[in-house]
Amino acid sequence: MKTLFKNILVLAVMLGTCTTYANATLDNSPTFNNVNEGDLISVTDAKGQIVYNGRINNSGNIQNLYDFSQLKDGVYTIEVNKDFEIKINKVQVSNNIVTFLETSETTIFKPVFRSEDSKLIVSKLAIDTDEMEIELYFGNDLIHTETVKGNEIINRVYQLDKSRKGEYTAIIKANGRVFVEDFKL
Repeated sequence: MKTLFKNILVLAVMLGTCTTYANATLDNSPTFNNVNEGDLISVTDAKGQIVYNGRINNSGNIQNLYDFSQLKDGVYTIEVNKDFEIKINKVQVSNNIVTFLETSETTIFKPVFRSEDSKLIVSKLAIDTDEMEIELYFGNDLIHTETVKGNEIINRVYQLDKSRKGEYTAIIKANGRVFVEDFKL
């Protein structure tokens, strides 16, 4: 009877240890996995060729929404373009087994544009870069260009000519990317 009790106790401890380890690994899943309906997703291979590009149809965990195991063996870059940020991560596919490479997870914060009255307000978190190039166009004519630097938040307010009504375009270059915003005055 004592042997049976010891065996049950050892089994319970082992199961408890396995359960604790399983919960710990689930807690370490990257925040990258949480996506929302309407976000954009793109998958590129190691050569930079786009394998998939589209809009996410359901909110949830990206691992449950997309079956990356059907990709050929290799390393792929997955970008999820959200409202105010772009989340980038790499996955490795080997024999239909997908491994998210958590050390490669990066976030690029997108600039935010607001136009009110005859002003254009441009803001960007400077966590991922400390400068951005801004170009303002009225129609096809460049009306202003500058490089703005900052430590925490990069802000700029532009007073536009109220008498020049029409189509404007703001082009922001930051993080090796180009962000375009069209607006009317």
